[in-house]
Amino acid sequence: MQEFDYARLTYLVLLGSVIAFTFFVQNRQSLGKLAQQALTWGLIFLGVIAAVGLWGDIRQTVRPTTQFDAKGQIELPRQADGHFYVTLKINGTNVLFVVDTGASEMVLSQQDAKRAGIDLANLAYTGRAGTANGEVRTAPVRLQEVVLGPHIDRNIRAVVNQGDMDGSLLGMTYLQRYSSLQITGNTMILTR
Repeated sequence: MQEFDYARLTYLVLLGSVIAFTFFVQNRQSLGKLAQQALTWGLIFLGVIAAVGLWGDIRQTVRPTTQFDAKGQIELPRQADGHFYVTLKINGTNVLFVVDTGASEMVLSQQDAKRAGIDLANLAYTGRAGTANGEVRTAPVRLQEVVLGPHIDRNIRAVVNQGDMDGSLLGMTYLQRYSSLQITGNTMILTR
């Protein structure tokens, strides 16, 4: 869920106030008509606020989802930002990953690692990884259980990134468990 954006809300409230004031000044003589217009604009304004506030949930609902077929193939649709995303169950917790064939490791953000039950205070950040933003320190971890659809893997090697990350990356140490990874059009197909 995205954080609430007070700047947008303030902008929308000011915009609504200006519109209401303009209608009041222009229609001083006929308050009945003013009330009707104010109600109409108020409802439009509330609709815009609701759409802005719920946009993340609406987009998540409309976004194509991961498909599992009877042959054991997993189909991941390309999202609007051009990336492929997949939700894995890590130690019983759903974690959203960006599929990154350029990443050699499965990399958990600190937030996702904590949600998956990893004690961040006891991690040893002894590893280093090169990223587009420079070098970062990483801590090796073992994930008790990783579930993707019908596939369950245990004792999976991963790393926790010490730096800030928007989300977690699903790299080649996990993806190599699949016999085939192909991209056809806007779909990534994983076959085990």
